[in-house]
Amino acid sequence: MKFFVKLSYLIIFFLLFSCSKKEEKNSILKEKNLETQMIETYNQAMKEFERGDVIFAGKKFSEAELLFPQSVWAPRAVLMSAYGYFSQGYYSNAINDLERFIVKYKNHKNSDYAYYLLALCHYDQIIDEKKDLYEILQSKKYFNYVIKNYPNSDYAIDSKYKLELIIEIMASKEMYLARYYIQREKWIPAINRYKVVINDYEETIYVEEALFRLVELHFKLGLDNEARKYASLLGYNYQSSEWYEASYKILNKDYEKRKINSKNEKKTIIKKFKQLFE
Repeated sequence: MKFFVKLSYLIIFFLLFSCSKKEEKNSILKEKNLETQMIETYNQAMKEFERGDVIFAGKKFSEAELLFPQSVWAPRAVLMSAYGYFSQGYYSNAINDLERFIVKYKNHKNSDYAYYLLALCHYDQIIDEKKDLYEILQSKKYFNYVIKNYPNSDYAIDSKYKLELIIEIMASKEMYLARYYIQREKWIPAINRYKVVINDYEETIYVEEALFRLVELHFKLGLDNEARKYASLLGYNYQSSEWYEASYKILNKDYEKRKINSKNEKKTIIKKFKQLFE
């Protein structure tokens, strides 16, 4: 009797072991099939991308990712989808893909590219200084992120260049707003905008004009000392510029008169010099 009991246990054990092996084999085969399906879908997406149908390609890339999210191909599919949308100007779709990539594949080796492409999506939507600041600020944020976190990457070099252009655009916006206030004779808001330019964007091409406008506006308001302060700053940094000469004219009413007299004196000296050889 005991023999039959032991034999029964052995049979059950072998049956269970056999089933678990079969299940494990089926699981591996199923996983391999999923990866194969995913690669096939990915390749279909690449063909559509090369043909220029980025919308359909994006859908196929998303399908490939969903088929086997654990595969090394999954994050590649997201990036390819984002790049396809970006290349054809579908920025919202590209941004959605990239933001999802950053959250889902946080430590991926291509994260530097994802942040760089995200910055470009916003950068390419900048029209001019008169438009909403949102795209300017978003692109600035992501270019700064690339420079700070991936300083040795190729993307950091271009990010620095793009950031310089963004700073110029932001300074240009302040100048535009200042002119807007001047047209409406709102002198104090205009002064504040020009101060932002010289304080926050001191390396841009707009600093000289901003200093001159501060001389002009303060003089207009009867604040001579303030006007002379900004004129001195302009002269110290840009003494040979036209803006400095313009500010000098404002603060020296007899400038033109002395300039004409100086020219007449020069002509007289030349005339006397010529007489020596007659």
